[in-house]
Amino acid sequence: MKVGFDSAKYTCLQTAGIRERLSHFGGKLYLEVGGKLFDDYHAARVLPGFRADSKIAMLAAMKDETEAVVCVNCNDIAKSKVRGDLGITYDLEALRIIDLFRARDIKADTVVLTLYTGQPSAEAFRRLLRERGVHCFLHRPIANYPADTALIVSPDGYGRNDYVDTDRPLVVVTGPGPGSGKLAVCLSQIYQDARKGLRSGYAKYETFPVWNLPLEHPVNLAYEAATADLGDRNMVDPYHLAAYGKTAVNYNRDIESFPVLKALLDGVMGHCPYRSPTDMGINTVGNCLSDPAAVETAARQEIVRRYFRTACDRLNGKADDSTVSRLGMLMNRAGTSPEQFALYRQVRQVALQAGGPVAGMELSDGSVVTGIGNADLSAVSAVLLNAAKQLGGLDTGNLLPDDVLRPIQKLRTGLLGSSSPRLRADETLLALAVSGAHDDRARTALEQMQKLRDCDIHCSVMMYPQDRSVLRKLGVNVTCEPEYATKFLFQESGQN
Repeated sequence: MKVGFDSAKYTCLQTAGIRERLSHFGGKLYLEVGGKLFDDYHAARVLPGFRADSKIAMLAAMKDETEAVVCVNCNDIAKSKVRGDLGITYDLEALRIIDLFRARDIKADTVVLTLYTGQPSAEAFRRLLRERGVHCFLHRPIANYPADTALIVSPDGYGRNDYVDTDRPLVVVTGPGPGSGKLAVCLSQIYQDARKGLRSGYAKYETFPVWNLPLEHPVNLAYEAATADLGDRNMVDPYHLAAYGKTAVNYNRDIESFPVLKALLDGVMGHCPYRSPTDMGINTVGNCLSDPAAVETAARQEIVRRYFRTACDRLNGKADDSTVSRLGMLMNRAGTSPEQFALYRQVRQVALQAGGPVAGMELSDGSVVTGIGNADLSAVSAVLLNAAKQLGGLDTGNLLPDDVLRPIQKLRTGLLGSSSPRLRADETLLALAVSGAHDDRARTALEQMQKLRDCDIHCSVMMYPQDRSVLRKLGVNVTCEPEYATKFLFQESGQN
């Protein structure tokens, strides 16, 4: 993918912005981090050149001044909500976040359970945290939030929440995903700090939407696509327009909550230092586009990816028709469709002739390699081998000899009881590793797999979980047509 974003410039500008805001408030700054903190793959896809770990790298440079608070929405725990790119539930993701903070030597020993109403699953997670030495605090729902400002900013609103004890000047407030309650935790802390006679402030470290790009810019539309299930929508910030006479893009939840923040800061500081929700953010993304055209193309493809993923989720009962329709409208607004990209076009064309599952992979040079499922290999396995052949300059001969292939198939259909002898992606990689012990071609093919990171793969039917898991570990972006591999109601793993 062509680089379109200057990550070094971004690091410099964003770090300076955080330090300036910290000095402005003095005492303590609660910094809400929007989006993924450690592995922002969405940003890396939409802004080619953006480093997925750039946020945490900046904060690690300030580790002596910083501590972390992780927020988890109890309703997300109850629904076993999964982080799509990693395939783990939000409660487990909270534990992973704490571990990642600690790996960077940043203090992290606190979780806030938001919208707590005694959910059994939240209670179980609370016990787990306690057993592992993590401090846990509870924030309960507030009636008529965020409309009833008088109630919210009162002892019966934020005053009912547990107070989170912190001892560093910069408190990073993050969570597994959108809707974790990060903003409410920050505001609750500021309210209770004021009651204790402490001075503190709030800012937001965000990536999307990009305030100084147009409302209909593909990057901002890609953000809407990423949060389509939440109903988030980008809007012109009316407060910013009224205050400065300038158009700025924000999103509905920040705009809706701004009166609460303003009322809170008016009450505890005598005045609100922000004239608009856009003022709250520290966001320099729009100043770091080195190739705007490359960024627009990348953002349009991300919208298409989100459409495919949500359409597949709908078939699995994990998304509704309205979310799929919304993503279809976002594609139209961005002026894009699957047919604009060679990968999706080629997979569809080959599938029409193949009569079976087809997978295609777009390599880093823009070329597309396809693979067709057969009696021995799934479509994903076939395309992995074909991609390795092209990248390694290998001939078209067979990479997996019968003396390696057949025992694995016998194990699958015999001892493990599978109805299909087709090797999955993980089994194919293991077969390559075994073959590579005595075959230079197989060894060369296996070495090419590291070159697949950030490539895209698309399948003519929905993949089974094992293949998705392997591709995720390889760093490959996965999409599928919203079609089942068979007409059976139970889709057995290994059929595609």
